[in-house]
Amino acid sequence: MSFFIKGKENPKSAKRGKNTAVPKRKAAGGSVEVRAKKPSSKYNEEISSDSEAESSTVPKKKKTNEDIEYEETPQEKKLRLAKLYLEQLKHEEEDKAEEDAFETDLVAGRLQEEVLEQKGKLQRLIAKDLIPPDASEIRVLRGHKLPITCLVISPDDKCIFSAAKDCSIIKWDVQSGKKLHTVHGGRKGTEDRHVGHTAHILCMAISSDGKYLATGDMNKLIMIWEAETCKHLYKFTGHKGPVSGLSFRKGSHDLYSASHDRSVKVWNVDENAYVETLFGHQDAITGLDSLSRERCVTAGGRDRTVRVWKIAEESQLVFHGHEGSIDSIQLINEEHMITGADDGSLSLWSVNKKKPLSTVKQAHGCHGDAGLEQPHWVASVAALHNSDTVASGASGCSHNSQVTVWKCGQSYRGLERLFSVPVCGFINSLKFSSSGRFLVAGVGQEHRLGRWWRLKEAKNGIYIIPLNRKSSDPEDVEVAQL
Repeated sequence: MSFFIKGKENPKSAKRGKNTAVPKRKAAGGSVEVRAKKPSSKYNEEISSDSEAESSTVPKKKKTNEDIEYEETPQEKKLRLAKLYLEQLKHEEEDKAEEDAFETDLVAGRLQEEVLEQKGKLQRLIAKDLIPPDASEIRVLRGHKLPITCLVISPDDKCIFSAAKDCSIIKWDVQSGKKLHTVHGGRKGTEDRHVGHTAHILCMAISSDGKYLATGDMNKLIMIWEAETCKHLYKFTGHKGPVSGLSFRKGSHDLYSASHDRSVKVWNVDENAYVETLFGHQDAITGLDSLSRERCVTAGGRDRTVRVWKIAEESQLVFHGHEGSIDSIQLINEEHMITGADDGSLSLWSVNKKKPLSTVKQAHGCHGDAGLEQPHWVASVAALHNSDTVASGASGCSHNSQVTVWKCGQSYRGLERLFSVPVCGFINSLKFSSSGRFLVAGVGQEHRLGRWWRLKEAKNGIYIIPLNRKSSDPEDVEVAQL
């Protein structure tokens, strides 16, 4: 049994704010108990942490009824945890419902945009913000020995594929301008042992997922390549004339091809299979394009017709308007397209009208002596999909060859020239990047379809033309519903 003895207060310790304790007589168990001495009230104003550390064991206060922790039974604990779990589930369900509602609105918005795109009623209004690039901003990539005839840009805008009359294919990195892959052309007569083209390549296309690349040549052949590695996969035969147009249907691996044999063929690249052939043009087909619908559009050269092919219905629509050979065609959206001809005219069309909605004659001016002027040939056209911006490339005298960017008027009933970029040579191919940040031109000393005349001072190369905008954010564009 222990008992306490009250010790005297140590004045020196009190001044330092310490509590003193007087040891007690040993109890039977050998332990010594002490009682902490409370400092006088005049020393309660400040107590240092040192004094607390030096103090001995502080006696525990007796717990009141309020301080006594209530010990729950196992059943009560289970009930409490169940309630917490149910509350947590409730919050999770509420959060999930909010996320689902947000995703539903987002998907609904995207579906609505896709429907409007399908109907050709969604238009990105960016032309008003475009400004001419400085000459120092234009980059030129050189690697082909002969004139560039065609090119495409990968869906992610990171690579450019180009082909030329030297039968070669080059894959370029847009950022660095370096060659990533080169497929060299072969000599005539080496078709059996050479992997690649042995004749002028006239056209090319890339699938919307960037998986396949297709190229067509003067030897009536279509080559299918793996776009990532430029590995050769298939060879399609069947056309009886040079292959002059290729296009993958957007969102699929269906391939449309056009030829100087006046036919359009449909292929399934996944199955390495031929599907069907369509006839109608009265002259060599010079261009072809397609988007998401199961249809394609073609330019009929000297038969002066534009045709819309409805693949599923096995029918076609015929359009007339140009006075010369229609050599290039491009879809702006599912309902509108642009064409260029050797009479120097540029036309905007609707698939619902048999005549052009708008035509600009002598779009790139004329050349020649007084009284004998001839319009500059519109050798290529391009369209930034679902927008109000198109471009055309002229070929002719070296001092007046140029790429011109145009703004489409309201409801596509007009063309307004925005600016022109001087380029020496034949602009044989034009393509907008998917983002609309730049325009690429394939330039050569000769026209892609022939050698009627040659511009010796021109350089065979690829011109990357930036599309600068007034607004700081290139993605901040106005969208209009037609």
